[in-house]
This record gives sequence, structure tokens and C-alpha cells, in this order.
Amino acid sequence: MSYTALNSFEGRQLVIATMHHKEQVMAPILEESLGVICRVPEDFNTDDFGTFSGEQARVSDALTAARQKCLTAIAVTDCDLVVASEGSFGPHPSAYFASADDEIVVLMDRVHQLEIIGRHVSFATNFSGISIASEAALWDFASQVQFPSHGLILRPAQGVVEEMVKGITSPEVLLAAFHRLKSNYETVFVETDMRALYNPTRMGIIGTATKHLVQQVQSLCPACQSPGFSIESVKSGLPCSWCGIPTDSILSLVYCCRKCEFTKEVLYPHQKKTEDPGFCNYCNP
Repeated sequence: MSYTALNSFEGRQLVIATMHHKEQVMAPILEESLGVICRVPEDFNTDDFGTFSGEQARVSDALTAARQKCLTAIAVTDCDLVVASEGSFGPHPSAYFASADDEIVVLMDRVHQLEIIGRHVSFATNFSGISIASEAALWDFASQVQFPSHGLILRPAQGVVEEMVKGITSPEVLLAAFHRLKSNYETVFVETDMRALYNPTRMGIIGTATKHLVQQVQSLCPACQSPGFSIESVKSGLPCSWCGIPTDSILSLVYCCRKCEFTKEVLYPHQKKTEDPGFCNYCNP
């Protein structure tokens, strides 16, 4: 069966599997780019797949969790086109000293038996938390993480869910919750609320990941014209311009079609056939 990026999706209902208002950034991108009609399922509880605040542990990785959201949304809505996202926070994949937000967006199309994935990893995150014992420390942390435009969570200690207060966006509520907890505990743990509706920075990164998903959808297989012709692997070995020895720099990208398994290797994706000697382990050990 042949496809084009437009006629595969034009006019179809697409369910965005979220309860945290992610449709605010995802729907405009998907509707404009793919011609779909987006909707959100009623009473869809994504907390069942894990919460950042710890009430429900996420027992799988982010990609698996996003897939589970898609499959559940398909089951409860009987819609054959679904998108879900999942984020994770921690050290950046290539810069371990810095925190990062890694957002994955998965599209499942049951009509054409397609799964297409978008992803964006960004340093732009306010993900943080600290134990505090004073109002001054509370306000100092709040100012650093862009409160009140970005929500906060207070709890007796890191990881404790009892007496936790989430979704704080009011200075008055923040102060009252702090004093209530401080009256019973020596210190209070304050952290960023990483749910999308309380974190505009994260919401923007989800939007960027959605744009990457659209790019993947619009990348068609040269053999069967199926959407989702994407990078399967990266090959290093770009030769040094001085000695000709292979370096760790990218020599080629291998694209693969999930539908017909056609592959294509693209040499010199960064438009250069040799690498600067400064990146050569022999010339610059």
C-alpha cells in the first residue's frame, strides 16, 4: 500500500493521550502539519503509568511508558490514531554534569500499522529540589526556578508522599504550606513540579519533540512511500584530513523504513569528507 505524508492522516481523528494539558502545544502542531483533528480522551488518568512526584512509580523506561499510554488510549477511545508523550529528567546523555529534559513523543497508527517516534533532549530545564529550613531559602529557591510561572511541590522530605502539596503557583499558598510543614518538621523539601501544565519550560520542549515527530512522519520511504523513514544507526569513522585515520566523527547515517525494512546509507551527513586533526586521536592524542 502506498502513502503520502498528507493523505495518510488528513481529516482523521487523533487522540492525544494526556491529562496534563499537553494538547495545548501538541494539537496546533499536529493539526497544521498533518491535517488531523485532535481531541483528548475524557477521564484519562496518565498517573497510572507513573508520577514524577512518586505516588506511582514508573516501572518502565520513558519510551515504553509512552507506548503504554498510546495502547491504553486506543483501547478506551476506539480511535486508531493516537499520540502520547513521556519525559524523563536527569543528567544530559552527553554532558553528565548538567541536568536535562528528555521528551519522547510516540504516534501509533493502527490503520497502517505504524509507530513513529519524535524526541528532543534539552538543557533548558528547571528540574531541581532542595531541603530548606527558612523562608529566605524558600524564596531564593523559588526565584531560581521561575516561580510562580513554574509550579512547586513541598513535602516533609525528599521522596515522602504523605502531606505533600503539589501544583503550587501562588506565593500565599507556598508560604502557608511551608509554615504548616515546618511546624512539624525540622526541614522541608521544595522541588519543581515537572508536570507539563505546571512547567511552561517543559511544555515548550514537548512542543519541540512534537515538531521532530512531524518531521519523522513527513520523511517518506523511497521504496514504499511509508511515513517514518528515520535514522536507524550512526556510523563513525570520518577520516582525519592530515593522516587519513578514521576518527570518532560521523561518517554516515543509516535510514530504515519500519514498514518494508528498506535501508539507505547517507555518507557525509554534515557535508564534509574529512575531519579536523584536532578531533583525531592520532594527530591530537
